[in-house]
Amino acid sequence: MESYSYLSIIMGALVAFASVNWIYFKILKIAILKNLVDNPDARKLQKVPVPVLGGIAVFFGLLVGLMFWAMTYRTLGAPMLPTILPVMFAMGIMLYVGALDDLIGLSPVSRLVIEVLIVLGMIYISNRCIDNFNGMWGIDSFSWYLAVPLTVFAGVGIINSINMIDGVNGLSSGLCITCCAFFGFVFIELEDVSNCALAFVMAGALIPFFIHNVFGLKSRMFIGDAGTMVMGALITWFLINMLSTDSVALMHKDVNLIAMSLSVLSVPVFDTLRVMCMRMAKGKSPFQPDKTHLHHVFVQLGVSHFFTAVNEIMIGVLIFGVWILSVSVGLSVHWQLPLVIVVAMILVWGTYVFLRFHENRQTKLLHRLQKFSVKTHWGSTEWWKRITAWLDAPEDYYTPHQK
Repeated sequence: MESYSYLSIIMGALVAFASVNWIYFKILKIAILKNLVDNPDARKLQKVPVPVLGGIAVFFGLLVGLMFWAMTYRTLGAPMLPTILPVMFAMGIMLYVGALDDLIGLSPVSRLVIEVLIVLGMIYISNRCIDNFNGMWGIDSFSWYLAVPLTVFAGVGIINSINMIDGVNGLSSGLCITCCAFFGFVFIELEDVSNCALAFVMAGALIPFFIHNVFGLKSRMFIGDAGTMVMGALITWFLINMLSTDSVALMHKDVNLIAMSLSVLSVPVFDTLRVMCMRMAKGKSPFQPDKTHLHHVFVQLGVSHFFTAVNEIMIGVLIFGVWILSVSVGLSVHWQLPLVIVVAMILVWGTYVFLRFHENRQTKLLHRLQKFSVKTHWGSTEWWKRITAWLDAPEDYYTPHQK
């Protein structure tokens, strides 16, 4: 890409960061005054009501950052402005649907139908879908009669997997920041300016929210279904652009793009697959909430929310690193995907089974892990308290009876 492309993307990401930082407390004040909060219950990990409009703040920053990127991209000499309208339409609708689910609740069937329609909308408007395996198993492009259902299945799965792992502070937003960074660097290699900008601007918008979500106390908000559904639609769009027949990425015949994409999304995808299969095996609905996610095991062990999020993010980074290593040593495209699947099963499913095994048997190793877990709670340390106090400083968003 040209130098002006990098400059415009960096400026757009910085503007997105600043925009979320500016609007965050204004939305927080509205959420508190109108009691738009997520209340604790038996299946949730928080002990107090928490405002749930974080996704709206993030989306505002994304829009402002992308608008600034578009203006600077044209001003700095870009020959044309590539369109990202399909995903912007999709994310806008997802924001409303997720907000409705946060505030009044929607049935799983209603959400599922809307998600299917949104993915179909992105396919129709962009005239793109997952219709090329880039030579894996001898398959290149294939019929849209197969490609459209496959794209819808993958998109709905991704949207729900990101939504379902949103259980501890910093997890879904941290994973999405990591995914956006990975996809952003891939799009740099492909010289796909618009999707590269979309990835890094989204990362810039998520960082202020992540900081408040992890370190804040009075300033903490949840990203809510509005935020997770927006993130899911965005990542679905990235996959469609990577795996469509007219994608530039398909020129790299030594790279299994499906394996790459799965490695980036390994933690939410494999954790959700395991949880849903366990629920169905017990005769329950796969969408019925419970406490069987990987993050629940870490928290029950005594690990802090922050370290739980870090552990799961690092598992994803490690799986992505294994995929990169497989490409660098020349592993065949036919074996890259099985390798990623096996490594993800070992690290995601294996970690869950390992911790559950020791928890059920109350082993000596479990007690050692629990003693170590106490050290992961940094909330009482002076430096953490200083960060929290600084983030919570604008206290005017509280009414007198709430202080």
